[in-house]
Amino acid sequence: MTTWETVIGLEIHVQLATRSKIFSGASTAFGAEPNSQACPVDLALPGALPVLNEAAVRMAVTFGLAIGAEINRAPTFDRKNYFYPDLPKGYQITQFAEPIVGRGSILLPLQDGEVRHIGITRAHLEEDAGKSLHEEYSGLTGIDLNRAGMPLLEIVSEPDLRSAAEATAYFRYFHALVRYLRICDGKLNEGSMRCDANVSLRPRGQETFGERTEIKNLNSFRFLERAIKHEIDRQQDLLEAGHEVVRETRLYDSESDETRSMRSKEYSDDYRYFPEPDLLPVRIEESLIQELSQTLPELPEQKYQRYLDKFQLSANQAAWLINDPDTTVFFESLTKLSGEPRESANWIMGNLSAFLNKQELGISRSPITPEQLAALIARTRDGTISKNAANRVFDRLCQKPDTSDVDSVISELGLEQINDAGELDRIVQQVLAENPEQVSQVKSGKEKVLGYLIGQVMQASQGKANPKQVADLLKSALERV
Repeated sequence: MTTWETVIGLEIHVQLATRSKIFSGASTAFGAEPNSQACPVDLALPGALPVLNEAAVRMAVTFGLAIGAEINRAPTFDRKNYFYPDLPKGYQITQFAEPIVGRGSILLPLQDGEVRHIGITRAHLEEDAGKSLHEEYSGLTGIDLNRAGMPLLEIVSEPDLRSAAEATAYFRYFHALVRYLRICDGKLNEGSMRCDANVSLRPRGQETFGERTEIKNLNSFRFLERAIKHEIDRQQDLLEAGHEVVRETRLYDSESDETRSMRSKEYSDDYRYFPEPDLLPVRIEESLIQELSQTLPELPEQKYQRYLDKFQLSANQAAWLINDPDTTVFFESLTKLSGEPRESANWIMGNLSAFLNKQELGISRSPITPEQLAALIARTRDGTISKNAANRVFDRLCQKPDTSDVDSVISELGLEQINDAGELDRIVQQVLAENPEQVSQVKSGKEKVLGYLIGQVMQASQGKANPKQVADLLKSALERV
């Protein structure tokens, strides 16, 4: 990619955490029997009229305030006309001319320490369509209209992203932000968030954009990154072979790891937008904006900067931790108990994350508590156990977290470090006597061999020796040999 620059924009669809749909009183609960949560409004039965859900408006305004965006005081709704089996009305109620959230921006922290300024074009409210089920019935398609009318906030970025990794970090950022704001549960596997990626290439240094393609309905971070990488390679191959990129909508096939053409890309005129005649005008008062602005939590970019300044974390640690609100709660609780922010971050990002991923658990369901990890950090810090022994204690806590505390596990496994200088010196002398060749090598200047001798002492002590004390004792003993 030395001669081509990638240009990416994302459209993120956030399912708002309201109890009822955006224009009807039907439930939004996940997992109900197909077509059991679709009322006359959702089904577009004659005479059924939409009524706007106030909670969805409040959530949209909250989001706009969080990204410093313009809030439209008189947003309007429009009809987007298209025909598909899972769209009962034959049109979608959305916002086109006057969206509720106008231009805004975010500061996107990357794990290498760079912070990118990403513009937001708009965010608008709309209703979701139903769901077509292609795999459940051989040769047939089933239609589940439970999702029809679900409240969505569509967030449209400026074309400011320049790589698949940046686009994935951007998606992760908003996945965290909407959960910080409590306007979405963020459950990707349940369809609570998904995104479309617009990808194009242009010669490096060129100002005008190349032709773009849109990859639809990506609902995992891994698939988003892989889909964009494949599309970049596909477009580059086309352009370098002298062909043109065709504007179209594509789907990502995760099994073959490629994008496939779905249909030609529509333009806005194809949808015949016009004002929605069945909804009353919306007016957003200044009092509502003031009320919601006072409820905003500490936002991800603010938390990121605080972790750098107050806790002296690395950019990688801070960027990793802020991606999940539950993780930040666990981290701050652990740091308060342990007094060791960097060590706390290391344990969460290392041992704890690996265990939770293997068990497919979120950190809010971690069987290992901040209290237990804080005690483990304390026992490592005061020299009671070594770092290797701490890993063994952690593994045992994972096996039976409810019945063991750190000190009892240390005693049970016999992992207390040997700090007695006399006992350690006896082991050191024994190792030196059993390894005369290595002793000679160290004396002749091969200092790397000292690590071997330290390892022999650790093995002889069954891992209980204090490594630093062992190194000091070995050096002192070798000087006397």
